[in-house]
Amino acid sequence: MPIEQKHIQALSALEFKARQVVEGFLAGLHKSPFHGFSVEFAEHRAYNQGESTRHIDWKLYARTDKLFTKRYEEETNLRCQLVVDTSSSMYFPEKTGSSSSLKGGIPEFNKMEFAVHAAAAFIQLLRKQRDAVGLTTFSQQVNIAEQARSNAVHLRHLMQHLEDLLATEAPARGQTTSVVEALNDIARRAHRRSLVVILSDMLDGQDREEEVFDALQHLRFNKNDIILFHVVDRKHELELDLVDRPYTFVDVETNEQVKAHPSEIRDAYKTAMAERWHRLKLKCGQYRIDLVEADINKGFEPLLLEFLTKRARLY
Repeated sequence: MPIEQKHIQALSALEFKARQVVEGFLAGLHKSPFHGFSVEFAEHRAYNQGESTRHIDWKLYARTDKLFTKRYEEETNLRCQLVVDTSSSMYFPEKTGSSSSLKGGIPEFNKMEFAVHAAAAFIQLLRKQRDAVGLTTFSQQVNIAEQARSNAVHLRHLMQHLEDLLATEAPARGQTTSVVEALNDIARRAHRRSLVVILSDMLDGQDREEEVFDALQHLRFNKNDIILFHVVDRKHELELDLVDRPYTFVDVETNEQVKAHPSEIRDAYKTAMAERWHRLKLKCGQYRIDLVEADINKGFEPLLLEFLTKRARLY
């Protein structure tokens, strides 16, 4: 099933700017940590005897009787690594119709379709800016690890990977998530000061929560700019908004089963999920990671439009 281009065209007119300085290899939109003689003034530095006098600030010399040269900020392109979780839980809810069906004008995507279309929108957006994009997919292990490049052939190759994910049926139950191993692997491979966009439901088991936080910290170690889209079905996964009748709840990753009535467990369940979100939000704030709740019921277009517009104002 191909990616539906009509759903990502609305975002093509936007620009994405890095929150922090980045190290790239072409002229682009983003601040570079390297100084040159470009457009935007950065600071003065003492003049060194023998170098060109072209950039001496003569007005400052007239006031201070000392020679200073002007330094300017260079602009560069960024390297972006898109990270897509492909574990069993990302195929929730099970699809019964076409992904192009609409509900209230919003495509009815499951979490995987939502993540794939959001990743495709980022590729199109960054392609227009000549930024380099790579792709990593993972479940129990890293499945695809494409380095960031900006040429057209490479970007078409990434789009084909995403379309292959849409064409792939949901894996058999028991395909667990290994967020920890994936994030540590990306931290080892990613260039310094890269942008890392993670699309995952972060279901790696409560017993590994601290390991997940350590892996996020590892990813920040090389000054990477990280955006974590926490992909969820808020109605069913967080609020347990189900018809009040007995259910057999099945964990699609571990295949564990629990029989329960929603009305009996809803309050305790919602409290536990809210506490988990609070811990994740707290850690992301501590590590300066942008955390976005990506509710599939709201559609990825409004979500990305709101996020990119807000980020453009802030940075």
